[in-house]
Order: sequence, then C-alpha cells, then structure tokens
Amino acid sequence: MCVGPCRDYHSTLLFWPLTTVNFRKTRVQGKPDKRTVTPVSSHPERNIIRVQLTQNEILKELPASARAELETHLTVVEGNKGEFLQHQGVREMDQYFILDGVLKRVVSNAEGKEMILRFADEHDMETSYAAWRLGTPTPYGIVCVTKVRVATLPLQVWAAFLDQHPATKQLFEYNVMGVMSEIMAHVITLHLLDAPGRVHRFLRKHPELVDRIPQKQLASHLNLSPETLSRLRRRGKI
Repeated sequence: MCVGPCRDYHSTLLFWPLTTVNFRKTRVQGKPDKRTVTPVSSHPERNIIRVQLTQNEILKELPASARAELETHLTVVEGNKGEFLQHQGVREMDQYFILDGVLKRVVSNAEGKEMILRFADEHDMETSYAAWRLGTPTPYGIVCVTKVRVATLPLQVWAAFLDQHPATKQLFEYNVMGVMSEIMAHVITLHLLDAPGRVHRFLRKHPELVDRIPQKQLASHLNLSPETLSRLRRRGKI
C-alpha cells in the first residue's frame, strides 16, 4: 500500500490513499442568512411544512398533541447550495429535519479539504446528537448539496422533548446508531471494493440520490476521481 500520492486502479490520475484520508478541496461558505429563518407557525407555507413533518421517519408516529408541542420549538431554515447549516468543531448544535433538498455530512482538515461521509434527503434528518451527549465539539460539518429547507431546533431542546416521549427517543437513537453503522460500513468498503463495486453499492443502497448529487461530489464520496466515475459510465460498467 502506498503512503504518498498513488494512482487509481481505473485512472492515470494521482490521488491520496485513505491511509492519509482522501480529502478533496472544498469551498467554505457561511451559514444561511438569518432572514431565511422563520418559525413554523408563521411560515407562509406552514400547512405544507406540517404535512412534510408528519412524513419524517422520526416524527411520523408522534401523536398530534406531541407534534403541536414540538412545532412551538421549530424554525424553518432555507439554505443555498454550499452553505453550512453546522460547522465542524463548534459546540452550539441543532437538530435538523429535512423538508426539501439534499444535505451532506463532511469532515474537513485545516487546509480546507473535505471527506464526504454521507448524504441525506427528504424524510431524513441530520444531527450531532452523539457529540452533544459526549460534551465534545461537532466532529463534522453539515452542508447543503442543493437548495435546502429544514425544520430545526437546538439539540438540548430536542433532547428534553425526547425525554417526554420515550418511543420517539428510542426510534431516534436507533436511527443515530444506524447512521453511524452505515458510515463505518461505507468507509470499510472504500478499502475492500474496487471502483465499480463502490458505485454499485451506492446505487443499490441510495437509488433516490444518484441523479440529485453532483457527479463530482458523488465521486468524492466514493473515493474516486470524477474522471474515473465518468469513464465507468461511458464503458457501461455502472
């Protein structure tokens, strides 16, 4: 195994192996403008948003009274492509329920390069719950891949709500563990599968995301160069 820049088996381009973490350059952008933050109760599309919240995997089993209680804490945030909802290394954390669009979870280094850990879209969520429980800074950032709308509240408020609703808490913590397990499995397959195998696994597990993610970001997530991904498509290997 090489310890410096290597060549992708399917490409003549150089890349850095996962032993040094294959971070790709990212453009840092700020958080959404505060003018795009609105309480659910006063949002002009509040009725649509309420329906979308009932479709969220974590919230869909909540009784109407509990959902009404939760709504008093929720604000709607609009984010543009490339904007951070949450930066890496901070202690102020929020819970996000995705209403529209796609988010990515990324780890960045001091040189501003990133590794994409996962993507999430409508009916899913993003959180730093584990870091909040451990009292540590956020280990990753949460970034808008597309134009995004989320319903959000502070993690400490969300945790207090969960304590009053044990069934939802159990479902939420099970989801958090499932996401962590999936990220671990993804990182392992970057070592064990060849390029077509990595792409096929993503297509099998996330068919709804394939046409919504920029190919450059999908390639980065799969530890491939964009040229390799394009070449695999042209050759009919994926």
